[in-house]
Amino acid sequence: MKNIIKLAILIFVLNFQSLLYAEVPHYLDFKYILNQSDAGKKAQQTLKSKLDNGIKKLKVKEKNLQEEEKKIVAQKKIISAEEYKKKVNELRNKVSNLQKERNNLLNDVAKQRSNARKELLKNLNPIIKDYMLEKKIRMVIDKKNLLLADDNLDITKDIITLLNKKLKSIKFN
Repeated sequence: MKNIIKLAILIFVLNFQSLLYAEVPHYLDFKYILNQSDAGKKAQQTLKSKLDNGIKKLKVKEKNLQEEEKKIVAQKKIISAEEYKKKVNELRNKVSNLQKERNNLLNDVAKQRSNARKELLKNLNPIIKDYMLEKKIRMVIDKKNLLLADDNLDITKDIITLLNKKLKSIKFN
């Protein structure tokens, strides 16, 4: 009889401890996941490459416009005032178009970065939910909202491993 009571108390204590542990919120570092997951790294490389290539093309156009400006300034005394104003206005329009092109490039990359983040989050949520069910975790919060926490509650690396298995890359439009 004593052994049965001891066994019942032991089972109760173990169940109570597991319930307490499951009540503790766990955390993950979403920024780290964005930067270190396979899909996140590939997306960043793609976006960086697109931005770098676009900036190189814009610099070439900018250099051409500077050369054109020098030619116009050199011709100032040779051509008529009307012709000079016309060329200056054309140059201003080209500069304005270059600025619009630069803004479009930056906006396009920003939109793609935002879409990639949404896509990653869309794939990440079911993984986190499944992990929570499996480990009986009731709450997961982002690390940036924490002041201090036990490292044993960090599930970032586990989630990255699961994400890398599920999502190899992010598709861009």
